[in-house]
Amino acid sequence: MIKATLTGQRLVALFVLGWVVVNYPVLSVFDTARAWFGIPSLYLYVFGVWAAVIALMAWIIER
Repeated sequence: MIKATLTGQRLVALFVLGWVVVNYPVLSVFDTARAWFGIPSLYLYVFGVWAAVIALMAWIIER
């Protein structure tokens, strides 16, 4: 029971963290005209954060 509660708390914390890093103030930092390998930095940031949140969520659930 304690393990399920801890997992739920970690998932809620991950949700809040994910929400913060794709919200306006942080997202505006990567909204520049620069591109890496022809891909705009904003796209790389959004998809990188998205993949990291999914990977962390899977790690939390499987742990």
